[in-house]
Amino acid sequence: MTFEVIDRPDRQRYELVDGDRVLGFADYRTQPGDPPVLVFPHTVIEPAERGRGLGAQLVAGAMADVRRRGARVHPTCWYVAAWLDEHPTEQDLLA
Repeated sequence: MTFEVIDRPDRQRYELVDGDRVLGFADYRTQPGDPPVLVFPHTVIEPAERGRGLGAQLVAGAMADVRRRGARVHPTCWYVAAWLDEHPTEQDLLA
């Protein structure tokens, strides 16, 4: 099952949602520059939803949006860093 990943700039995070229910989120902080760099310090999937690959869907959606925006990524969250390591075609997003 695929859910929607939504950027919530007012909360500085990407949310993985199923309708109006938030299943998880990835916090970020934007460092200005050309290109801007999004620092990802923390990723959370609701405990009852873990083990279903939702973290990967969340990060994939966030990285797709980062690419669309022309930004770069600095992953300080271990999960985001591991996801990027496992996806060599996304390495160009690294700041």
